[in-house]
Amino acid sequence: MKLKRFLLRYFPPGIILEYEQGGDTKTKSLDLLELTSKSDTEEILAEICEKEPLVTEKRKFQVFELIEKLKSKLAHADKSKFGSYKVLRAHILPLTNVAFDKSGKHFITGSYDRTCKVWETETGSEVNTLEGHRNVVYAIAFNLPFSDKIATGSFDKTARLWSVETGECHHVFQSHSAEVVCLQFNPISTILATGSMDTLAKLWDIETGVELASLNGHTAEVIALQFSQGGSSSTGGDTHDCYQETVCGAGAGRLMLTGSFDHTVCLWDVRTGDRTHHLIGHAAEVAAAGFSYDASLVATASMDKTVRVWDTRTGRQLHLLGGHLDEVLDVTFDASGRRLASASADSTARVWDVSTSGANQSIRALSHLTGHEGEVSKVCFNSRGTLVLTASADKTARLWNAETGQLQDILVGHTDEVFSCAFNYEGDTIITGSKDNTCRIWR
Repeated sequence: MKLKRFLLRYFPPGIILEYEQGGDTKTKSLDLLELTSKSDTEEILAEICEKEPLVTEKRKFQVFELIEKLKSKLAHADKSKFGSYKVLRAHILPLTNVAFDKSGKHFITGSYDRTCKVWETETGSEVNTLEGHRNVVYAIAFNLPFSDKIATGSFDKTARLWSVETGECHHVFQSHSAEVVCLQFNPISTILATGSMDTLAKLWDIETGVELASLNGHTAEVIALQFSQGGSSSTGGDTHDCYQETVCGAGAGRLMLTGSFDHTVCLWDVRTGDRTHHLIGHAAEVAAAGFSYDASLVATASMDKTVRVWDTRTGRQLHLLGGHLDEVLDVTFDASGRRLASASADSTARVWDVSTSGANQSIRALSHLTGHEGEVSKVCFNSRGTLVLTASADKTARLWNAETGQLQDILVGHTDEVFSCAFNYEGDTIITGSKDNTCRIWR
C-alpha cells in the first residue's frame, strides 16, 4: 500500500487517505467524529499513527497540520441571524420540495407544474427548467457531493436523471406502477434509488439507466429511503476512540433503508438486493427514517407519536423516545451521528444526544424546542450539528441552539405554511419552501 495524498473533510470531521494497492487507487476515511476545537492534537495523532500504517513517521507533521485545520474550522462561530435575501416566485403551481447542492451555489425546486427548476443562489436567477414529466414533480435530489446530476420523481410513475449543466435528460426510469415519492443517489453516484406508492423501492444504474433491483418487502407505500453514508466502523473497536476508520466506497452506500405506511422500515444490502432486517414496532405509519453517519443506528419517526432508534447490525430496537403529544413528522441525525432531532404535529421539535446510545444506555434529551404555533413538518441541522432549523405551518422557520434549545432567530415573511427548509454546507445560507408558492433565500 502506498499513500498518494490526504483530503480533508470538514463535516463530519475527517481525513481521507487516497492510496494505491495492487495497481488500484482506493480511499479510506479516518473519521474524527468526536473532534472539538479543544481536542488534544498530539493525542489524536498518536492514536492515528498507532492504528494506521499509511501514516508513517515522515507524514506525521502533515497529519498534525490537518487536525489543527479541522479544529480551527470547528472553532468558528456559527451564523445564527439570517435576513431575507431573495424571494423567488419559482413556479405557477405549488412547490413540492427544495434542495441545495453541496456548495450551496445552486438549489432546485420541484412543483405541481410538472417541472424542476435549477437556481443560482447568489443571484436568485433561474439556470434551467427541467421539463418532460407528465405529472407533479414531487421528489428531487442532487447527486451529492458531486452535484453535477439531478434526479426527479413524479406522480407520472417515472423518475428522470438530468444534467445540471445542460438541463438534458439522460434517462427515464420507468417500471413503477404508481407515483414516485422519494429518491436518493448513493454516495459514490453510481446508483439511484426510488420509492413509490406501489409499495416497491427500485435501484437503477445511473450510467446505463438499467434497473438493478426491485426491493419488495413492504405492504404499503414507500415514503422514505436513504443510503448509508459512512459505513460501519471497520476497526470494530470502541466507539469512544478518537477516530473510527471507514473504507470509503465500501461501507458508504452498502446499506439502504426504506420506510413505509405499513408501519415498518426495511434494511437492504444494496449489493445483493436482499433484505437484511425488518424493523417492526411502530403502531402507525412511518413518516421519516434516517441513518446515523456510521450507519450503526437508524432513527424512525411515526404517526404513533414516537421516535425509535434501532441497531442496524441486529435489527433490534434500542430506544423508544416519547414526549411528543402528536404525530412525529420528521427525524434526522446531525452530520456526525451524535445528535438526533425530531419534528412533530404538536408544534415542537426535540433534540437528543445519541453519542451514548448502546443497548444498556439511555439517550439523553438535550432540548425541547417550543414556540411554533403550528405543526412542525421539517427539521434539519447545520453541518456542525450546533444549530437546528425547523419549518412550520405557522408560516415561519426558526433557528435554535441544538444543545440549549434557545431560540436564535425567526425567519418571517412567508404568507402560508413553510414545509421545507435546508442549510447549505457552510451553514451561512438557508432556503425555505412554502405553500405561499415562494421559495426564500436567507443570509
